[in-house]
Amino acid sequence: MDLKPLKGQHHVSAITANAKENYRFYTETLGLRLVKKSINQDDTSVYHLFYADERGNPGTDLTFFEIPHAGQTHQGTNSISLTSLRVSDDEALDFWKNRFEDLGVEHDEISHHTGRATLAFRDFEGQRLMLVSDQNNSGVAGGKPWDKSPIPVRHGIIGLGPVTLTVSRADLTAKVIRDVMGYREIRSYSSLIEGQNDIRVFETGEGGTGAEIHIEERKDLTGERPGRGSVHHVAFRVENEGELNKWVEYIREVGLPNSGFVERYYFRSLYFREANGILFELATDGPGFEGDESFEHLGEKLALPPYFENQRAEIEARLQPLDTKND
Repeated sequence: MDLKPLKGQHHVSAITANAKENYRFYTETLGLRLVKKSINQDDTSVYHLFYADERGNPGTDLTFFEIPHAGQTHQGTNSISLTSLRVSDDEALDFWKNRFEDLGVEHDEISHHTGRATLAFRDFEGQRLMLVSDQNNSGVAGGKPWDKSPIPVRHGIIGLGPVTLTVSRADLTAKVIRDVMGYREIRSYSSLIEGQNDIRVFETGEGGTGAEIHIEERKDLTGERPGRGSVHHVAFRVENEGELNKWVEYIREVGLPNSGFVERYYFRSLYFREANGILFELATDGPGFEGDESFEHLGEKLALPPYFENQRAEIEARLQPLDTKND
């Protein structure tokens, strides 16, 4: 089948138990813009919050489902274990290290163990995050930080970087990523955990930080029990709906458990599970987030896709108020 290469990361969707604190951390501490305050379309009783660059360009979205009673995550295998966020250069990491120290954000030291300058940190629920420098990067372009962010634009987060998958059997996941999804295995680097295999790096499309998957095999861990601070799924970019329909047919042909075509209004999607059970999504670059809100007012009101508008009163009654006005 004539499939175009996937273009890199589209978004990462994670779990929070506290939408208000989540909104405060990701907008005030990290300086991301809330570009859409919506609902989980599979469970309309909970928020789905989209944080991104100035307008939610594909490849810049970090999203959260609010599940108020979510328990603690017990970290382990067969999980999306690390989400990285791109910054423009090494100097930005020094800025962020100082900021994290001033604000009491849990963080590690600046490191080069992945082959790039990075700074690992955790949010208030233990979400595993890492800033990665684009100083020596070429490949998929980053986004544009919002100029009304509390972070200087030159140090702002410009999109999603490599996503790390921690699995019990790396070859199974690698086979899907390489043979089904068309990624190239390009290098490896040493694990920080003694006695573990090297972490394998795969890239797609134009390559670079915005188009890499890192696979870590761990024999010393059991399967992850997800909760608050865990990642639900990772999505990868497809150019348009026509191309997505080709992937729907192809994923069905290769026999991976999948959702078929799914309408998400802001993009169109296909969900499937790789061989170790991690949930992947393919999502179109458009239509984007400005179909129901203007650029100036993104994320300020509860946005519902048209097919939920007749349920608005019922949906709003179930949600806790969340003030996201850009004053």
